[in-house]
Amino acid sequence: MADGLYDEHHRELQDRFDSRVLADSLEAMIVQPQLDDSSAEFISNCEFFFLSTVTADGQPTVSHKGGPPGFVRVLDPRTLVFPSYDGNGMFFSMGNIAATAKIGMLFIDFETPHRIRLHAEASIDPDDALLVDVPGAQLVVRASITDTFVNCPRYIVKHERVEASRYVPDADGNAPIPAWKKIDGMAPLLPPDDAARVEREGETISLEEYGERIARGDG
Repeated sequence: MADGLYDEHHRELQDRFDSRVLADSLEAMIVQPQLDDSSAEFISNCEFFFLSTVTADGQPTVSHKGGPPGFVRVLDPRTLVFPSYDGNGMFFSMGNIAATAKIGMLFIDFETPHRIRLHAEASIDPDDALLVDVPGAQLVVRASITDTFVNCPRYIVKHERVEASRYVPDADGNAPIPAWKKIDGMAPLLPPDDAARVEREGETISLEEYGERIARGDG
């Protein structure tokens, strides 16, 4: 049974390493049920985050979500909204949200460095009124925060930002079609609009060429 943030499994390890008092103190000091102004501002300026979700049978997974600064909107101290852009058609994270609603979000600034973690109950609605405000989004996710806390940044490897992804939809929702959709023989598997676009643009690539692009970081 959970004891606040912790259950008996956390407690067993805390006792083994004599950190129960420390863990309780940290929970009291840094774990909050909503965002403070500093955390809200940090999240509002992020261009990416890592999203964890859980399948209906309990299998966790994690994915990278990116967009322009502000693509994660802070509606209020307890509510975030973020888009689901065009992906690979699996809708794995979105399906998990529909199944279990449990998510974790990790926001990291690799330059400072700095990071914020939060837990939330999430939902998706194909008719969400906010969808029209996010050009290029297929869905939007509303996340109701249950816990949020800042983590020590000491193990974050520092990186310098180079450029934004060119695949992020622009203000009109337009974006380049990714290379994997142009692989020879892929068109019949794509949704009709994507297949038509590949045909219209008239450029296909071999699987080998796609592998070379991936190696260069251009997928």
